[in-house]
Amino acid sequence: MRAGNVDEGIAADFLPAGRAAAREKIAMSELPKFSENALTVLRERYLRRDEAGNSAEDAEGMLRRVASTVAAPARLFGEDPVFWEERFFARLRRLEFLPNSPTLMNAGLPGGQLAACFVLPIEDDLDSIFTALNRTARIHQTGGGTGFSFSALRPGSDRVRSTGGITSGPLSFMDLFDHTTAVIRRGGRRRGANMAVLRIDHPDIEEFIGAKRTPGRLENFNLSVGVTEPFFEALDAHKPFALRNPRTGRVARSVDPAALFDAIVEAAWTTGDPGLLFLDEINRANSTPALGAIEATNPCGEQPLLPYESCTLGSLNLGAFAAGSGVDWERLRGAIFDAVLFLDNVIEANCYPFPEIEAATRRTRKIGLGVMGLADLFARIGVAYDSEEGLALGGRIAEFLTAQAHAASVELGKQRGSFPAFHDSVWPERGLDALRNATVTCVAPTGTISLIAGTSSSIEPFFALAFARRVLDGRQLVEVNPLVVAELSRLGPAGEAALNEIREQGSMRDIPSLSEALRRRFPIALEIAPAFHVRMQAAFQAHVDAGVSKTVNLPSNATSDEVKEVFLIARQMRLKGITVYRYGSRPGQTLSLVHEDAREDCRECAV
Repeated sequence: MRAGNVDEGIAADFLPAGRAAAREKIAMSELPKFSENALTVLRERYLRRDEAGNSAEDAEGMLRRVASTVAAPARLFGEDPVFWEERFFARLRRLEFLPNSPTLMNAGLPGGQLAACFVLPIEDDLDSIFTALNRTARIHQTGGGTGFSFSALRPGSDRVRSTGGITSGPLSFMDLFDHTTAVIRRGGRRRGANMAVLRIDHPDIEEFIGAKRTPGRLENFNLSVGVTEPFFEALDAHKPFALRNPRTGRVARSVDPAALFDAIVEAAWTTGDPGLLFLDEINRANSTPALGAIEATNPCGEQPLLPYESCTLGSLNLGAFAAGSGVDWERLRGAIFDAVLFLDNVIEANCYPFPEIEAATRRTRKIGLGVMGLADLFARIGVAYDSEEGLALGGRIAEFLTAQAHAASVELGKQRGSFPAFHDSVWPERGLDALRNATVTCVAPTGTISLIAGTSSSIEPFFALAFARRVLDGRQLVEVNPLVVAELSRLGPAGEAALNEIREQGSMRDIPSLSEALRRRFPIALEIAPAFHVRMQAAFQAHVDAGVSKTVNLPSNATSDEVKEVFLIARQMRLKGITVYRYGSRPGQTLSLVHEDAREDCRECAV
C-alpha cells in the first residue's frame, strides 16, 4: 500500500489546529434534513435516554455530544478543543462525515466504548475460549462487533490428552458464541455481529462450509474461509490438498481441492455464506508484520486486525461533495483531514473494555476512514455506476482518499508522535519518518449510518430505488430514493406515473417512458453484472490500506457457476475478501423490494 505524496501546502495549513484551517468556515446554512426513517432509527437506537427511558436529546444534541467528546483530547496536544468541537459538529451536522455507530451511541456517556471492530484471539484451550466468550459479551453490550479465527482449535474427534476424551471441534464452540450473542442482543440497541474464520486446511473445513445449511444455525455470524495460495496451487494443478491437525501440524487427510472449492461455491449460492478471505493477500498488506500474522477480520471483513486490536471507523458522504458534473476535490480534501484527526482523537477519548485491547489498539492506532454515497455521487453528476467512467472515477476517489488521509496521518505523526510500533512497521522503509496510524483507510458497509446520512451505503450501487428495510425490532421502514423522486417530479404526471411503477418494482430500467440517459444513471444492484461488482471493489481495494466491504449481489436465478466465477475473478484481482449474496437465498435479508417481506440479515452489519 502506497503512502501517497504529502501535499506540503495542505499539510502546512493543517496543524497546529486553528491557524490556516480556521480560514475555511464550514457553512451551516441550508443544512440537510434528517429523513423520517433516519429520525425513527435515531430515536430508537442512538439518542440518549434518561433513567425513566425517555428521550433526553434530539439528533442535533447527539451530534453535539459526539463532537464535544471527540474534540476534548485536542488539549492533550496543545490544541484548542473548542475550535475542533465546532469544526467536527459542522461536518457531522452537514452529514459530510459520520463515525461508526458505537461512537454516535456512546460518546460522552459513562464508560463510553467508541470502537466498532474487535478481533479476539482463541487458543486451543478452554481458558482461552471462555475468556474470549466473556469478552465478546461485554463488547457486544457496548455495540461493538467481534471477529475470530477458530483455526487453532483441534478438530472434532481429536484426543484430549488430559482426560482421554474426544474433542467436539471448533463448530461446537462457534455455536456457543452464537447463542451468547443472541442472548446479549435482546437487550441491545445494535444487533451483535461476529466473523468466524476457519483456514481452508483445517480438518473440519467441510462442516464449517456447510454450517449455515442448517436453519437457525450461526445466525449471528458471518463465515469466511481463510483461503491460501497453497490451496489454489493444488486446485490449479489438480493435486490432492492436505488438511492438517493444528494441534500436531500433521496431515490428517488429503482432499480433492476442486470438490472442496465446489462445496464453498454451493454453500455460498445457497445461503450467502461462507465468503472468502485471501489470507496471503491480507498479510502482504500487513503494515506491522513484525507484530505477527493477521488471521481474522471484523464482522464484515473490511478491517483485518491482530489479536486484541480494535478499530474505529468513519465514512465520508461522497454525495455531499458532488459539484456540477464532477467532484469538489478541495472540499473533500478538507473533510478528509478533519476526519482523520477526528478518528485519531477517538482513540484517546475511548473507554476500552479490557487492558489488552487498549494496549494493542494504542500500539498501532489503526483507524478506518472510508466512504459512503458512491452511487449517490454518480447519480448526481451523471455517471453510470456500471461504466468504465464509473470505475475510473471510483479508483481516483480511492487513490485521493488514501493519499490525503496518509498526508494527514503523517502530519499528525510529526505533531503528536507516530504510533508506538512505527519502527517495527513497513513505513520507514517506504520513506516515511512519521505516521500517526498504522492503517488509515478502509471501506465499511455503513448500513445504518448511510441511512442516517440519507445516502447510499458504502461503495454499493443502489440496492433498489424503492425498498423495505427491516430494523432491529422487526418493523419495516419503506424507502424511496429521494434523488429519483426529485428527478421525476420535474416530469409532471408522466414522472408521477413512473414513480408509482418504481414503488412497485424497485427499478426504472423497464419503464420505456423514461429516457435512456436517466435510466442509465440509476441502475440497481441486481441489474449490474457480477464481474462489474468485483471490478468496482478492486478499483477501491487497489488503493485502500485495509479491506473493502462489498457484497456481489446476484439475482435469485443466478447459477452456482456465476458464484464460482466471482470467486475466481476476486482471486485474480487480488482482493482481500469477497462475499456474494443471491437474492432471496436466505430467510431474513435486511433489504427487500417493497412488495416482499423484509427480514434481518446478519451480513448487513451497521457500522
